[in-house]
Amino acid sequence: MSATILDAMTDRQLFGGTFGGDSFAAWRALLGGFYGLPLAETEAGTFKAITGRAETPQEAAHELWLAVGRRGGKSHVAGLLAIYEACFTDHRDKLAPGEVATCMVIASDRRQARAVMRYISGLVNENPMLRRMVLRENSEAIEFRNRAAIEVHTASHRAVRGYTLSAAILDEIAFWHVEGANPDVEIIAALRPALATLGGKLVALSSPYARRGVLWNQYRRHFGHDSPVLVAQAASMTMNPTLPQRVIDDAMKDDAARACAEYLAQFRSDIASLIDPDLIEQATRPKPKELPFARGTSYRAFTDPAGGGQDEFTVAVGHRDGDAVIIDAVRGLHGSPAEIAKEYSEFLRTYGIKRVVGDRYAGRWPRDEFQKHGVVYEVSELDRNGLYLEMLAAMNSGCVELPPDQKLSRQLQALERRTGRSGRDMIDHPPGGHDDLANAVAGLVASVKKPNHTTSQTELRL
Repeated sequence: MSATILDAMTDRQLFGGTFGGDSFAAWRALLGGFYGLPLAETEAGTFKAITGRAETPQEAAHELWLAVGRRGGKSHVAGLLAIYEACFTDHRDKLAPGEVATCMVIASDRRQARAVMRYISGLVNENPMLRRMVLRENSEAIEFRNRAAIEVHTASHRAVRGYTLSAAILDEIAFWHVEGANPDVEIIAALRPALATLGGKLVALSSPYARRGVLWNQYRRHFGHDSPVLVAQAASMTMNPTLPQRVIDDAMKDDAARACAEYLAQFRSDIASLIDPDLIEQATRPKPKELPFARGTSYRAFTDPAGGGQDEFTVAVGHRDGDAVIIDAVRGLHGSPAEIAKEYSEFLRTYGIKRVVGDRYAGRWPRDEFQKHGVVYEVSELDRNGLYLEMLAAMNSGCVELPPDQKLSRQLQALERRTGRSGRDMIDHPPGGHDDLANAVAGLVASVKKPNHTTSQTELRL
């Protein structure tokens, strides 16, 4: 089946009923330029406005990076591009026997991946020509009779290896998080060799977030430049003029900084990483992951309770060695809070600990559960911000030794310092991330470093 991307978007026998109207005019201009097609004067003006370029391209680009506001039609276009690359480009002469040209759509999580796949399936099965091409289909893949396939995956660099890719479409790449870390760099590094055999295209679509990560780096390097990498930036209403203005106005009233990123596609300047990754690496001992109990050492503990759900119930144990805080062990568990409190109580006793400091927002239940097992639960005097600032100061002074725990390291690297509307800095994990282990370690550092520590208040040694 031979057709340009603009043919596919405007032909009533293909996707003209969905993408041929005025609401997708900006998308047609952008994708026409991406594929190196001639553009009408109005389309060329739109293309230049959203790419910052002085001229329209004379040939197709291999990479497209888009910072587009929410509700701008990104997932719809991701589905369209997946179908176009799988069904309208024939790679059979380059494939080895038994090999399939796969268009891989990568989303931030399973829910988003399923949503994109439902849209792809709908577009394919509503079209009689495309429906006849389907060989087999399930909730995660569609295989076509032309030795092409579309698969959806979540953001993991392990999942993309071993494929021959005709295209890779990355949905909401600015919000990919796995155990607190953004895996975009590793995934892009794994994708490029897989795309090389077929000369496949790399397309990344996302609402922008902080000024870091691959999307920001590509924007900073290539936006507005005559480059083989095409970068576009557009507000929600530019790409989707049917979006009600009141939605954006209400969002601006609630939180202007967030709304500027979500609807005006501006990278946020009010968010910064809390801890330099090099500082975390320097503070991490090579091994072991947990240091055993040493007689004569005074140990303390901090816990970050969780009442179920996706958060982990975590605990950290450590001691002071001169001016340094040594994190002996950190653990995190999912499951019954009561059972975890029992297990942690037994774990703390192996270090001679009968008192543990914990989060002030957890309510009475942790206090009651630990008390059942002979451990006194004390409420931290500091909130999350205070704990992280204490830890940051200690790490900047080189006074913290961390265990070689990859999940902990990723959570620490992902911590963000955000400037609130009141002007006060807020420290938290990024959207979709977690900081349960990091919070336990921060609390422990603050507890151990606390001056004028008395047995009646926070002494945790037996």
